[in-house]
Amino acid sequence: MATGPAFGQADPPAPATVNNPAPADGPLQGRPETAGAQRLAPLSAPPFATEEADLPLDKITVPEGFEVEVYASGIKNARSLRVGEKGTVFVSNWQGNKLWAITDDGGKRTAQVIYEGLDWPNGIAVHDGTLYVAEHTKISKAENIEDQLKDPPPLVSIYEDLGEPRPHGWRFLAVGPDENLYVSNSAPCNICMPEPGFGEIRKVGLDGSGAEPVLRGMRNTVGFDFHPKTGALYFTDNNRDWLSEDLPNGELNRMTEPGKQHFGFPFCHQGDLADPEFGWGYDCADFEPPVAKLGPHVAPLGMRFYTGEMFPERYRGAIFVARHGPWNRTKKIGADILAVFLDENGDVTSMEPFLEGLIEDNEYIGRPVDVEVMADGSLLVSDDWNGAVYRVSYTK
Repeated sequence: MATGPAFGQADPPAPATVNNPAPADGPLQGRPETAGAQRLAPLSAPPFATEEADLPLDKITVPEGFEVEVYASGIKNARSLRVGEKGTVFVSNWQGNKLWAITDDGGKRTAQVIYEGLDWPNGIAVHDGTLYVAEHTKISKAENIEDQLKDPPPLVSIYEDLGEPRPHGWRFLAVGPDENLYVSNSAPCNICMPEPGFGEIRKVGLDGSGAEPVLRGMRNTVGFDFHPKTGALYFTDNNRDWLSEDLPNGELNRMTEPGKQHFGFPFCHQGDLADPEFGWGYDCADFEPPVAKLGPHVAPLGMRFYTGEMFPERYRGAIFVARHGPWNRTKKIGADILAVFLDENGDVTSMEPFLEGLIEDNEYIGRPVDVEVMADGSLLVSDDWNGAVYRVSYTK
């Protein structure tokens, strides 16, 4: 007797379709034209900074003995953090094109705008009293900034040769142990063959002279720091989108040979995953692998070595990494701070959650961006979703 074709278990119901066609470029470059993928798009933070009384402080969890408090609020799009020699906390305001300064007068904290009308001023650094600001295409400085907060001097441009395309055009900035500025110039795309000068971190003199790349093959870093003993540069990197929900992982990388290491983009991701378009003919073994995989699409941003003495001994020399959380993944993960532990050789031995609780019902109620160690050993955490800065201290 003739029978019809045999079928296994039926497919699950498809995600609902949306009227949201994929553009040819920008963050949705390469997004599949399927219902599940079409539902995913960059997330916008609430239009106003969250009132301090409404911040999700009671949702945040930290290990036993630690406490979290609000250090400052009302700073919409709070991004990168730096602490001046006199204790001023500087906060970049990338999308709002402002720079803020938080001062503490005997426990009374005041947050004020010191510069506005800038061009994506995400990267900031403070060195010997001078504030350095990395905007989209240039680096500027203001000397003796903490003595002039009431009437800040004009920013003076010192370097104007950063890449022009807007995608991934928010810079990160730090001063290295060699007394040079280090600035990111990320790849201007989701996945592409970057033109020369992109996909690198550059070293620039404090006066803007002598610019040169120190590494290649970086896709998009928004956080790096230097090992307090070896001086090696560690950096987070956000890998490509639209390959799969669970691949590739964000990375924590280490540069040990300036000018000689290539970290894989666009040929290889997470150290062992060849790109389906640009990976043909290349071997992932020829590129520098990450020292840690940080999770798929978790958007690892700011990171700092813990150099304070307030926290227990096991945290000293560890790296705190802010995972902003994915917008292009159906199930939200991250939105937390990881503690990454190293051995005496600088290799990663383990990772564990440090600050959590900012995902509720698969929605963000906060998104950490950067971390910074205060002089007293406490840890600051910026949250651009709520426009706030938190302070984590150890009290036990």
